Amino acid sequence: MQDKYSPAEVEQSAQQHWTAIDAYKAVEHAKDKNGKDKQKFYACSMLPYPSGKLHMGHVRNYTINDVMYRYLRMSGFNVLMPMGWDAFGMPAENAAMANGVPPAQWTYSNIEYMKKQMQAMGLAIDWSREMTACTPEYYKWNQWMFLKMLEKGIIYKKTGTVNWDPIDQTVLANEQVIDGRGWRSGALIEKREIPMYYAKITDYAEELLEHVETKLPGWPERVRLMQANWIGKSTGVRFAFPHEIKDDGKLINDGQLWVFTTRADTVMGVTFCAVAPEHALATYAAKNNPALQDFIAECKKGSVIEADMATMEKKGMPTGLFVTHPLTGAQVEVWVGNYVLITYGDGAVMGVPAHDERDFAFAKKYNLAIRQVVALEGKTYSTDAWEEWYGDKESGKTIDSGKYDHLDYAGAVDAVAADLSAKGLGEKKITYRLRDWGISRQRYWGTPIPIIHCADCGDVPVPEKDLPVVLPEDCVPDGSGNPLNKHEKFLKVDCPSCGKPARRETDTMDTFVDSSWYYMRYTSPQSNEAMVDARNDYWMPMDQYIGGIEHAVLHLLYARFWTKVMRDFGLVKFDEPFTNLLTQGMVLNETYYREESNGKKIWINPADVELSFDDKGRPVSAILKSDGQPVQIGGTEKMSKSKNNGIDPQAQIDQYGADTARLFTMFASPPEQTLEWSGTGVEGANRFLRRVWAFGFNHAARIGGAGALDAAQLDDKLKTLRREVHKILQQADNDLKRIQYNTVVSACMKMLNTLEAAKLDDSPAANAVLAESFSVFLRVLNPITPHITHVLWQELGYAAKQGDILDADWPQVDNAALEQSEIEMMVQVNGKLRGSVTVAKDADKASIEALALANESVQKFLTGAPKKVIVVPGKLINIVV
Repeated sequence: MQDKYSPAEVEQSAQQHWTAIDAYKAVEHAKDKNGKDKQKFYACSMLPYPSGKLHMGHVRNYTINDVMYRYLRMSGFNVLMPMGWDAFGMPAENAAMANGVPPAQWTYSNIEYMKKQMQAMGLAIDWSREMTACTPEYYKWNQWMFLKMLEKGIIYKKTGTVNWDPIDQTVLANEQVIDGRGWRSGALIEKREIPMYYAKITDYAEELLEHVETKLPGWPERVRLMQANWIGKSTGVRFAFPHEIKDDGKLINDGQLWVFTTRADTVMGVTFCAVAPEHALATYAAKNNPALQDFIAECKKGSVIEADMATMEKKGMPTGLFVTHPLTGAQVEVWVGNYVLITYGDGAVMGVPAHDERDFAFAKKYNLAIRQVVALEGKTYSTDAWEEWYGDKESGKTIDSGKYDHLDYAGAVDAVAADLSAKGLGEKKITYRLRDWGISRQRYWGTPIPIIHCADCGDVPVPEKDLPVVLPEDCVPDGSGNPLNKHEKFLKVDCPSCGKPARRETDTMDTFVDSSWYYMRYTSPQSNEAMVDARNDYWMPMDQYIGGIEHAVLHLLYARFWTKVMRDFGLVKFDEPFTNLLTQGMVLNETYYREESNGKKIWINPADVELSFDDKGRPVSAILKSDGQPVQIGGTEKMSKSKNNGIDPQAQIDQYGADTARLFTMFASPPEQTLEWSGTGVEGANRFLRRVWAFGFNHAARIGGAGALDAAQLDDKLKTLRREVHKILQQADNDLKRIQYNTVVSACMKMLNTLEAAKLDDSPAANAVLAESFSVFLRVLNPITPHITHVLWQELGYAAKQGDILDADWPQVDNAALEQSEIEMMVQVNGKLRGSVTVAKDADKASIEALALANESVQKFLTGAPKKVIVVPGKLINIVV
């Protein structure tokens, strides 16, 4: 055994061993030592996008998963920890344009490098189950599922609004629109209507919402709330404003302008209606109104991102058209509003400025009437400025509303809905914020949509026998639209129905399709005949899912929806895919920058900066190492490429070893909280591992030659050591179950401190306690730092007696070791702590009182016989004087 800890040699040795025995290959129905089925446990981290290098967020996520895997495996579970690649998507196209290489080449190269990094981390991944989303073997099943959903009407085609870049002649994803302009061209983005495929997730809205409450108790409360809010169930009234507006002699929309509102109690306060720029009434009004035409054209230039719509300036223009209030008969002016979405509801809203903040601002801007129809006792309404109570529907009563006066919210809604229903103009309705999932993407690097366009037959699904429709991997996007539109070999195909020349669909699927079910493909690797097979029934639903909070809404929602569709198709037997969810915190680091004359910040990596500190160790200034000139300290932020404050995990592994990186990321913060990077913290983690190695080296002969432990023959010093070790083990075991890995590391540190401080003599009894204690220590530390513990376990002879540490039994707390013959009790005088006494565990009350009164520290506070002595068994004595 070497005297010095060499991380590179230790980690190479451990990894070679794991590779040689195929240590992490999982099998279904694995047996324990008694031939019984082990309990399965499927723990999975969200798969990474192969961007080129792992970042510290990856390291933290996968180490959390790995610690869980190793602890559960040693505890007797049959554990699966797989890995794959979310390999389609826009970043690969951007890289292709920047580097002039096909996305496929860039992606596969990145996967190769990142896989090596994962292996260097010592992660317990079953690589036989690896999946890559951009391979035909995987995306064939995206296409198969698409066809099944199309057949059942769950996928359908309709016109959708997209971001169109008029210079690059392409559709842009929301994240490619920056301040209303294309990210590459800088052109003002236009809204365009194009045919797209949608998945009817709204058909599952009620079940998705219900199961948030009833079937996801193992999810964080805030994630469940985010899911519920995104689904956004609203109970309200859908009703129509009648009109006589005709186009070419025909009533537009059958003479009815439909709206939906959750505030039917305020319907008597309507002073205008607003329609989307694409609404039929807007189109009609603009025919002979050039100013309105220009305004509508302006509205169509801008993002279709909902968040942008919420924050942008609300603009409008009157159409000159009027509709009739369905209850009063009053004429209500129709406006075009840039904030009204044609894809949301009926593409129109009623305007009640008195009780809606957005409408209030709009009315003030355009000098529209504001009519109060809800009042709160003791409150005075003013149109000068908006106040929060104006929108309160819980506490108010209706006023100036005719027959509806003096009703509360529920009563007014019921009465209004009944009257509208009697007129045939409305009804109570439940709606959802959730909209159907648009899965078409007008880009190249994604799953081809399996549709063929025939001039005679229309849209023809690709026959199942012809799947997969293989995406050509030789295209290099250049920013001028989807390169598939120029790929003749891909485009040209015969119609499956009539045999005539036809063309393939060039839209590809949203990459959320890939990530909606990948975790099930891990359970059925290399399944050629089915999307998933019987092995999926064994592993799913997943026991623990781990990933970032940024995926708390869409990815999880789409995965839940996809699972329910697979269930309805008879492919799976469960309702929800993820039993437990852990959202790990972000990794933070300091930021540094220089500001150019135009105000642009140039971010500088922390590794390139040298700091100066004050006498309290606080950073006061910074310079760039390369030129010695000052840089600005920007504060602590999430590690990101944009702020150039990432730490390269490979550099940490090369310098300190993977175990140090693992130990630091687990120790610095609880898994669900943010982790602040600290170079000194990393160095401290490495010092601890050097101490671990040194202890093993210094005691190797004694541990290796130790005999069996006989607890009955131990003296008080050895009993105390065992008791302390088993108390710490008890704590660590509880913390591992709670996924509080930072305190597990603390427990290991306490245990090593205890062993170092013991200074045991070289006796058979002492050596037996030492061997047992270090065995416990190595097994508790093993899930955190598997390499060093594996090698020490081998070198110290534990493997010869107990087998590989991977499958060694998890140490059990010896309750007998926790028993104490004597206990320490605190002594108080008039409630203030004045000392302590050691008493026999079974001492009677009189003996305890006598010891307490005789204590030197207590004596000086006594002036005679005490009034009372209170003994709290096993804890304290309070002397009242």
